[in-house]
Amino acid sequence: MNHTVTTDGWLSSSFSQNNGGECVEWHPTHAAAHGIVPIRDSKVPMGPVLMVSQSAFADLVRLAKLG
Repeated sequence: MNHTVTTDGWLSSSFSQNNGGECVEWHPTHAAAHGIVPIRDSKVPMGPVLMVSQSAFADLVRLAKLG
C-alpha cells in the first residue's frame, strides 16, 4: 500500500520546544484520512518516514509522557 504524505501539514512534538531542533514530527491529516500515522525526524524533513498504526503512535506518546 502506497501512502504518499504531503510536504505540508507536519506538526512538531509539544515536548520539543526549542531544544536544539531535536524533535519528532507527525502528520495528523494523513493519520485521520488513512489510519496510519507518519512520523519523521524534524532535522531531516526529506529523510525516511516511519508509518505506524494509530495504536502504536498512542503508545509512543504515552511512553514519551512518562519520560
